[in-house]
Amino acid sequence: MSNPAALPSIAWIGLGIMGSPMSENLLKAGYPVTGFTLEQDKLERLAAAGGTAAGSIAEAVKDADVIITMVPASPQVEAINYGPEGILENARPGALIIDMSSITPQTSIDLAKNAAEKGIRVIDAPVSGGEAGAIEAVLSIMVGGEQADFDAALPILEALGKTIVLCGPHGSGQTVKAANQLIVAVNIQACAEAVVFLEKSGVNLTAALDVLNGGLAGSTVLTRKKDNFLNRDFKPGFRIDLHHKDMGIVTDAARNVGAALPVGAVVAQLVASLRAQGDGGLDHSALLRAVERLSGAQV
Repeated sequence: MSNPAALPSIAWIGLGIMGSPMSENLLKAGYPVTGFTLEQDKLERLAAAGGTAAGSIAEAVKDADVIITMVPASPQVEAINYGPEGILENARPGALIIDMSSITPQTSIDLAKNAAEKGIRVIDAPVSGGEAGAIEAVLSIMVGGEQADFDAALPILEALGKTIVLCGPHGSGQTVKAANQLIVAVNIQACAEAVVFLEKSGVNLTAALDVLNGGLAGSTVLTRKKDNFLNRDFKPGFRIDLHHKDMGIVTDAARNVGAALPVGAVVAQLVASLRAQGDGGLDHSALLRAVERLSGAQV
């Protein structure tokens, strides 16, 4: 490790299910991290891991070389960036914002434009891999923005993920993330339907999922979610509420560019129905519960 003093100082805004382990991975890599989030216990966790807890966004970002944001959706990204207490008014010119939230591509494009007027650089860098990927630092990171800013961010992103790709101009990372969420939701839905079919047929589910995962039907989704299905354990790694938000992003973005998503639209409605039934706080593997209800089970 080179002299830690040479590493850029990082402000981290948003220490949730993803943000906490990711910020800790930067601390392990030797980066100085000052964090702000709304939950006091998360600030204490950051301090315990060797970071610095700030009392406000302004305090967290004022001396930072790089500002990383990881919040739930577009309204929160706008709330933390704009206004007198926000990032753009309090960060220093030349700072680089890496927004790792999953939001609409347009929100990322607008943020980059508004930040540029303050001399602040931005890349959108949403991630895939869920809580496990965040903890293990094996996230897939899809980036939108300028090549030079991507190059500057790369060493930091390499402490957080494994597959890191510049996908195009501002907003492109969000577009690829939206496609990711489409594929994941449809994949979980197909797995859920298979699970109910297999169980109703009296097959040994553990054996069936093992052999399916070894062939063309195998997937990262099935590997990561197999135990959720087997144990009906829906403790959130990624909440239905957030996947509902993401399905809204992909259906809206697809309409804007004239792309038809027939299966995606159906799964978006299934996600919405699960949320309406009170399951929004569960992991997205709980799509299984919707299939069970449709198949006559009381869940």
